[in-house]
Amino acid sequence: MAELFSPLQTPPALLQGGTLARRYIAHLDMDAFFASVELLRYPELRDLPVVVGGGRDRQPVLQGDGTRDFARLRDYTGRGVVTTSTYAARRLGVFSAMGMMKAAKLAPDAIVLPPDFDAYRELSRRFKAAVADWTPAIEDRGIDEIYIDLGELVHERLARSGGSARDAALAIAQGIKDAVRLATGLSCSMSVAPNKLLAKIGSELDKPDGLTWLDWSDLPARIWPLAVRSINGIGPRAGERLALLGLDTVGALAHADPAVLQKHFGAHQSAWLLAAANGVDERPVQSHSEPRSVSRETTFEHDLHPRRDRARLSDIFTRLCERVAQDLARKGYAGRTIGIKLRFDDFSTVTRDTTLDAATRDAARIRQAATACLRRVPLERRLRLLGVRVGALEPSQAAPSRPRPVQLELPLED
Repeated sequence: MAELFSPLQTPPALLQGGTLARRYIAHLDMDAFFASVELLRYPELRDLPVVVGGGRDRQPVLQGDGTRDFARLRDYTGRGVVTTSTYAARRLGVFSAMGMMKAAKLAPDAIVLPPDFDAYRELSRRFKAAVADWTPAIEDRGIDEIYIDLGELVHERLARSGGSARDAALAIAQGIKDAVRLATGLSCSMSVAPNKLLAKIGSELDKPDGLTWLDWSDLPARIWPLAVRSINGIGPRAGERLALLGLDTVGALAHADPAVLQKHFGAHQSAWLLAAANGVDERPVQSHSEPRSVSRETTFEHDLHPRRDRARLSDIFTRLCERVAQDLARKGYAGRTIGIKLRFDDFSTVTRDTTLDAATRDAARIRQAATACLRRVPLERRLRLLGVRVGALEPSQAAPSRPRPVQLELPLED
């Protein structure tokens, strides 16, 4: 495997059993998206360490002189997690998904802002609309990132103006970046590469506001020195297992003994690991895909007792069902499988679901079915997390139903 391909060769299509024609796939990733949206609202915080997370009760307070008083991370109490952070906060070691209390030890003077997901969704809609004005060949990967197939645009530009494919692709990508900034006031990072796997890695290489070109010849210098976790699809557990084998970089994995990998990961996963480390990925950009499920969940800042905090939990449960129903209506779907997710104070997680006779996107019907699921779980421990999910989706063109009264309390015996 060490001689899989030289730096100037295209990796063999045999790794995935197909052909590897040169493609121009871009990955666009908004820079520190949630934090950047907040900086539009509070420009005085630019270049300062800012953490978005915690509850909505930490709103800035407007002072008499027109300035704002912002909460500081050192004063935070609770068990919330960092939703995102500015690059200034990241330089202090504060990253998304980190516990807020841990972040407070690293950056006590950082400013804390509550998340505003309505604003984030609106800016997400704007940046995706700006890209769609260039091409419909977009794969939506979440609120702040998309893949774009630039192939048709590149070929059109070459036919019209000539020049190199590299220059054409980068000029198009820069035009898209400019359009996103004009539509949102925000910066994004883009990478153009032969496939989605390399494009995803590349968009992280030159953040923020980066524009990166990757070709096969760039693998040894730019990709192989990276940690194996840089490959999308290698999670913490797989990363730890690879590290125990001495395979802690992408290059080490690319040159690993296939027999050793197969022994520890099995035939299918070991083949994927080798292919990914060598930059092989033939997945197309899927401009349309049907969602499998819609869910909402919330992690509480403090554990809630199923009886003493019954009223509060019931209210949260109802609002989760209502928000799932709103998401379904907005996306034009209804679902037949209703499920719940509970995480207790000992970190154990329980899920339950039920399947209805007919698909629904009605909040009251979702709440009723979710309550039936909840009755099947012994509620004897304090709760850390509560979630509601609707799956088995199908398109629904029905007008949104009028709200009906919903059950106001959790199904607990006194």
